[in-house]
Amino acid sequence: MSVPEKFKGFFVEDSEHWSDFKLKEHTPKPFGPHDVDIKIHACGVCGSDVHCISGGWGQQNFPLCVGHEIIGTAVRVGEKVTLIKEGQRVGVGAQIGSCMECKQCKNGNENYCSKWIDTYGAKYEDGTVSQGGYGSWIRAHEYFTFPIPDGLETENVAPMLCAGITVYSPLVRNGAGPGKKVGVVGLGGLGHYAVMLSKALGAETWVISRSDKKKEDAFALGADGYIATASGPDWDKDHKLSFDIIINTANSSEGFDYAKYLGLMDVHGRWISVGLPEGEATAVSNFTLLTNGVLMGGSHLGNRQEMLDMLDLAAKKGIKGWTQSIKISEEGCKEAVTKLRKGDVRYRYVLTGHDEVFGK
Repeated sequence: MSVPEKFKGFFVEDSEHWSDFKLKEHTPKPFGPHDVDIKIHACGVCGSDVHCISGGWGQQNFPLCVGHEIIGTAVRVGEKVTLIKEGQRVGVGAQIGSCMECKQCKNGNENYCSKWIDTYGAKYEDGTVSQGGYGSWIRAHEYFTFPIPDGLETENVAPMLCAGITVYSPLVRNGAGPGKKVGVVGLGGLGHYAVMLSKALGAETWVISRSDKKKEDAFALGADGYIATASGPDWDKDHKLSFDIIINTANSSEGFDYAKYLGLMDVHGRWISVGLPEGEATAVSNFTLLTNGVLMGGSHLGNRQEMLDMLDLAAKKGIKGWTQSIKISEEGCKEAVTKLRKGDVRYRYVLTGHDEVFGK
């Protein structure tokens, strides 16, 4: 299969028309010795896509083809590529490059490199803007291209390239495993993966949600317990000082009573936020932090080894996200992002049918 000089994708022109997608051609960055050209077969629809195209995360480099939960076939590899072979089924997540030379990159923290490159919307040195997976092809650095284990289905595994790794990295970096009690705030695209991965790592896992609406889903995903914060003013009473780790995946902090949430943590327990709500964060009293010495932090994606480990774990444990497929098209992209913004998804959309639109 030959690689075209120009790729195609469904683009948004500006944030005022954030759900209007148009099929357009674009020219990728020049092919380098460490690059891989990937024919896309499926792409997950992430909340980040909506935040970017709608202007919620500020100005973007429009026109923009979003999508960073990509599964495809490596068709061409650069002369210095050693990590990927032609013909392999591979994935690309939300990061497509870094400097590869700084302290962070050399210490396995390339996901925190100050010169990191987003899979879409980032400018390369030649001025080319990276474009994502709502399209036909993507050109990626080999280090940020990951072989997909045979046991994982293409359409189902796509969201793990962002949603999965976003919760897996803070789980393993903060010690989730046997003998640990993990809480997951919010049961959505991120949260449902956090539950499954936490259980796969061997931790006791609870879901913390506003109401009982998702209680049945939580237990179906493997949760050991469920806390509904709207059940009454004393919802936290029986759970204080009991959690070692809480992963906060919530897409909104509206109405958060941080004193109660953080009071759930054991002494020096770790509260890690991975959701990125629009707007400012809720203030936390210093006295709240002192009560149990709680440690608050955040996490950004994961490194290459964590991605490979997560995919291997998913294959061995039979982890399958709760996904719904939508055929890629102008109408399909619009449907996916508008429903996602309304919260009308259980729990992740995946765009499929790329070959039908772009050809094999």
